[in-house]
Amino acid sequence: MSPEQVGRSSGDHVASGEAPALLDVSGDDPVAPDDVAERVERMLLGRPASMGRREVTEGAGVGALTARRFWHAMGFQNVTDDEAMFTEADTQALRRVAQIIDEGRLGRLYHFRGTYLQDWVADPNVPLYWRLQKEKAGSGALGDIASHSLDLAHYLVGPVTEVSAALETFVKERPLPDNPKKKGRVTVDDASASIVRFENGALGTIEASRFATGRKNYNRFEINGSKGSIAFNLERMNELDVYFTDDEKRVQGFHNIMVTEPEHPYFKAWWPAGHIIGYEHTFVHTVYDLLESIAKNKMPTPNFEDGVKNQKVLAAMEKAAATRRWVAVK
Repeated sequence: MSPEQVGRSSGDHVASGEAPALLDVSGDDPVAPDDVAERVERMLLGRPASMGRREVTEGAGVGALTARRFWHAMGFQNVTDDEAMFTEADTQALRRVAQIIDEGRLGRLYHFRGTYLQDWVADPNVPLYWRLQKEKAGSGALGDIASHSLDLAHYLVGPVTEVSAALETFVKERPLPDNPKKKGRVTVDDASASIVRFENGALGTIEASRFATGRKNYNRFEINGSKGSIAFNLERMNELDVYFTDDEKRVQGFHNIMVTEPEHPYFKAWWPAGHIIGYEHTFVHTVYDLLESIAKNKMPTPNFEDGVKNQKVLAAMEKAAATRRWVAVK
């Protein structure tokens, strides 16, 4: 989880009717479990919509092209200007994103460089765990850890339109967990490397490996733009490295920011500035985001649609690796 997060709103919205509150505690009658489940499902899948695309963009004060780019990145379906597919919450979300993007601190985005490296199976004597069997795990490093880098790429840069990829299994057989004297075949990839093209013209690379000796959970990304760059490493999750081309030349260069001020996302609920948080706190943030969405009756993110979007690109990467060709994401 990146220390810098922007509120997102996404998904298919209910075309008509008011979405009820999750629980109505104003009366004396208990809420039936089935009714609660129905309300939760409705809240997660969408909310009442009464605003068209043109109305939202005008309310947010942004251009239609900019709005379409944001909404595509957030997973909205394509609609006409006047279809009632949005709510006031979407206007607020768009306004927040627009304010950040309009600062133009990175300028035009050129590159996304995502790397997720581990080394927990580099030893050939590691047994044939379920994660190394396609019929149980689905895929190896690609689906297990490259998927995280890809999700960050979608969130920070935008939709991926085309991919090329290579997959490799370095250790073909491993000892069986219940009988180490016998070996079984590894049926997933140990490493993946992909080149991706984004809808906005940026070029990206996404690398994942379980054989990067010395790397335990090295989840890092770097974004390069015409006006600056930003880099984040999960193993140093309280820090950001930033570079801006408009800094004074004599002090220009990457500099490190400790993102522990109350102005930074989530930190006002934790400790004084400089008192870092850890990996476990990110799960508290996840619960907070979900509960906030429930309380405000808005779409939580990431959601199932984000997962489907990610899976489509992963499937294209598998196909690209098998065919040794560029594959369009459909």
